[in-house]
Order: sequence, then structure tokens, then C-alpha cells
Amino acid sequence: MISGVIIKKINKNVDARGWLAEIYRADELNYRPMMGYVSVTNPGVIRGPHEHKQQSDAFVFIGPGNFELHLWDGRSGSATEGEYLKIEAGENNPVMAIVPPGVVHGYKCLGAAAGWCINLPDKLYRGEGKAGEVDEIRWEGNSESPYRIE
Repeated sequence: MISGVIIKKINKNVDARGWLAEIYRADELNYRPMMGYVSVTNPGVIRGPHEHKQQSDAFVFIGPGNFELHLWDGRSGSATEGEYLKIEAGENNPVMAIVPPGVVHGYKCLGAAAGWCINLPDKLYRGEGKAGEVDEIRWEGNSESPYRIE
């Protein structure tokens, strides 16, 4: 594991109507989302890697679709500095992954179908009224990047 990263298994409660899954409960996690959004990623497409200086992301991979989630601890002085973690997440392994600032992250959609990801970050994108700076350090366009998703 990487220090500060939380991987929470999500249980789907299935019945004749379909399924229901709790993805967030304030009484289970010391984490407070400030906004939420859904992204759809086409098969084989990679998002990231990038990191945030202040923001934590809470990715919910529950389906449809499956992903490889890649995490690198790039934080100087962290107990797990330099560690790398790759997990499969999504329809076959529903999880929430909370990624703290300084942990580089990205994911790739696996298989032949598009995949859905819900993100519940703890900061507003571009701040109040979208008037601030974007809190991202992007690695995907950097040919010298040590962070690669194949």
C-alpha cells in the first residue's frame, strides 16, 4: 500500500430489481467531498498520470467497465516514497480509491466497453466560482516522466 491511500471495497446489494451500492458514508471515512463528477473513458484510453498539490481525489469505480488504476508515491519524506501500486477496479472489483495530494495517479480503461468513473474530490475545481488556478501537475505529456501507463 501507499501511505494515505484508502482502497475501500464497495458491495453491490443485488435483488430482482438490479443492484444498489453505497459509495460514500460520512460515518465511515474521515473525508469530505466538495464536488462530484462522472467521466466516461473509452476502451484503451488512459487518463493521467497527474497529481495534485492540495486536492485529494475519491475515485469510485463501480461499472460499467473496468480499469487499471496506477498510483505512485512521489511525496518526498513519505513513509512509502517511491512505492508503486496497480489495481484493477470497476465492474469486476468495485472500489473507492482515495488518493491524497502528491500521489501521482492515472487509469486506463480495459476491455471492449467504455468505463465510468465517479470522482468526489475534496476541493472545488479551480476554486470558488472557478476563479482560481487548476491544482494539477500533469505528467502524461512529459517525455521524461518516470510515471507511465502502458
